[in-house]
Parts: sequence; C-alpha cells; structure tokens
Amino acid sequence: MLGAVNRLLDRLRGAVGLLYREAIKFGVVGAVAFVVDVGLMNLLRATVLEDKPTTAKVISASVATVVAWLGNRSWTFRHRHNRPVAHEAMLFFATNGVAMLIGVGTIAFSHYVLDLKTLAADNVANIIGIALGTLFRFWAYRTFVFTKAEIYEDSSPLGTP
Repeated sequence: MLGAVNRLLDRLRGAVGLLYREAIKFGVVGAVAFVVDVGLMNLLRATVLEDKPTTAKVISASVATVVAWLGNRSWTFRHRHNRPVAHEAMLFFATNGVAMLIGVGTIAFSHYVLDLKTLAADNVANIIGIALGTLFRFWAYRTFVFTKAEIYEDSSPLGTP
C-alpha cells in the first residue's frame, strides 16, 4: 500500500514539475514574442500605419506568432510532439489566430468604440489583449496542439526533458 502511495506521489511530483518547467519556458518564449509584437506594432503605428492600429496589430501578431512557433516547438513543448509537423502547425496557427482576434478585438473596442485613439491607449489595449490571448494560448497549446507529454526525472526548472 505504501509503495503505491509513493508511486502516486512521484507521478504527481513529476507532473507538477513538468507543468512548472513548461510554464517557465512558455513565459520566456512569450516574452520574446511579446517584444516582437509590441515593438513592431508601435513601429508600424508610429510610421506607415499611423491611423490603422488593428492592421498594425495583425501584422505584428503574425510575426510574433512565427517567433512563438519556433520557440515553443523547439524548446517549450519539444517533448510533446505526437503528430505530423504540418498538423501541429495548423493547430498552433489556428490557436494563435483566435488569440490574435482577442488582441485585435481589444484594440478595436478601445480605439473605435471607446474612441481612445492615442498611441498610449492603443498600447494599453494591446497589452490587455496580449494578456488575455496568452491565457487562452497556454491552455490551448497544452490541450490541443502539444498534447503528448512524457514525465522526466529532471527536476530543474529549466532542465531539458
């Protein structure tokens, strides 16, 4: 009986450790994609798309999505590959399409409905949209995109599985 309890506790610790490592890696990749998204949106908004914040957001989020795909596939969730790359990519980009709609919708609501048209207001709306989209993406990646996980003994927070 005690052996079964210990095995169950070991599996639970492994699962929590895996979630912890994935969350940290997801955060690092997300931080890089965040800089790309916000930086490019501001560059576009301040120059060629001054009066088109949603178009600037679509472009910046698209570029950030490619950055996130590369980072999450090759690092964060590399131990979860269980389908062909094309299928996984389709699910990843569909998930990010929904997250992009959340971000674009937040900016559109702020800019066009609330009539908050300054660059600062667009940035606040962008950050709120990114936060909401990030919560959705983490859940969706684990649930639909990178579904297969193996529990590893490495307990370091950034350890490679």
